[in-house]
Amino acid sequence: MTEKKMVMDIHERPKLNKWLLLSIQHLFAMFGSTILVPFLTGLSPAVALISSGAGTLAYILITRGKIPAYLGSSFAFIAPILAASAASGPAGAMIGSFMAGIVYGLVALLIGFIGTDWLMKLLPPVVVGPVIIVIGLGLAPTAIDMAMNEDGVYNGSFMLTALVTLAVTVIASVYFKGFFGLVPILIGILSGYAFALFQGIVDTAGIKAEWAQITEAGSIGEFFLAVFQTPEFIIPFVDYSPTEVFSMQILFIMVPVALVTIAEHIGDQMVLSKVAERNFLKDPGLHRSILGDGVATIIGSMLGGPPNTTYGENIGVLSITRVFSIFVVAGAAILAILFGFVGIITAAISSVPSPVMGGVSILLFGIIASNGLRMLTDSNIDLGNNRNLVIASVIMVLGVGGAFIEITNEVQIAGMALSAIVGVILNLVLPDKEKAGEAEELFDENEAPKEKRNIS
Repeated sequence: MTEKKMVMDIHERPKLNKWLLLSIQHLFAMFGSTILVPFLTGLSPAVALISSGAGTLAYILITRGKIPAYLGSSFAFIAPILAASAASGPAGAMIGSFMAGIVYGLVALLIGFIGTDWLMKLLPPVVVGPVIIVIGLGLAPTAIDMAMNEDGVYNGSFMLTALVTLAVTVIASVYFKGFFGLVPILIGILSGYAFALFQGIVDTAGIKAEWAQITEAGSIGEFFLAVFQTPEFIIPFVDYSPTEVFSMQILFIMVPVALVTIAEHIGDQMVLSKVAERNFLKDPGLHRSILGDGVATIIGSMLGGPPNTTYGENIGVLSITRVFSIFVVAGAAILAILFGFVGIITAAISSVPSPVMGGVSILLFGIIASNGLRMLTDSNIDLGNNRNLVIASVIMVLGVGGAFIEITNEVQIAGMALSAIVGVILNLVLPDKEKAGEAEELFDENEAPKEKRNIS
């Protein structure tokens, strides 16, 4: 089989017309997933777009412009954001995101000084795989509720819309090729939205209001003000006091998930290294890429957006186009920031009915769980080995079952966080740790990278 030749190297700059089109491709690839996370968690989709763009630009700077990766909203943090918001409001979720970003920075610092061996022992596939399964299955009730219920009551039109959206997304995922095969989520949302319009369950009042402001503008200045608007940022020391919002509860909710997503980040870097035929784990280094991911998450938390992570969808775009130009990725980031300030785009996103998002979520959350299973199989985890079976089983039942430990009346270690912590402890204390999976093969910087899907 003939390898596809590189069309554009990392530091090559395309001509302006091609530059714009190539950047728009990356924008479309990340758009559906990036807006879904804030839609599910009650955050602003516009802010999520802005924070993803700003986070990607920061990532490019920190990695010295050597890794053509786009960062978007992380699915792994959906449940923790919901839990943190329930405990301390949206501001609490932002504090939790900030602390998750700090964890990224600490891990990057440790890797820079002592390498990755400690991380391999702490988070082998036998621990990370089941936790990822918990992330996906734990979100399943949210997807089903959005798909078929209106204010907690079954709605047939909602369910039909969700099933149509799901069907189109599945068809696009399986049968579409090339670039269209990389944006099945966006295709599913657009198709579901069109079907929902025929069902009469789309509230277009916001779009009409924004359009009226644009068409009624009597000057260039009024037109500019009608098109570009400031989204609903949540800024520390302006909208809330971080010291008043902080709690140990939020710490226990967010930090364990950050450790799992760091392991996923390493997998992304391996896939990207293979696609680009470079070893990004060595140059610019895993510590820089993890730090970039953490800073992107901190930027999101300072604006009111969800944590960010490198996107498999955009790695897919790189693989197909063979255009690895960092300028193209940066262009997509700038476009995302601009989109976040366009009022009519924000209104259009906000008008998407919940069954449409529920329909795509059924597939997406299932894929997350399946990727955890894939990690176990790809890492040759032997579940016939009682040690491995015990670790995986305990993690999944604690996580999906919603177990929690109450430390004080206000502090709990619950669900996903508890399952991750218990999994790490079991892996460290049970004998025959070398049988927990070939963690060295997943993280060995000297070997060719092995393919691994991310969970966004």
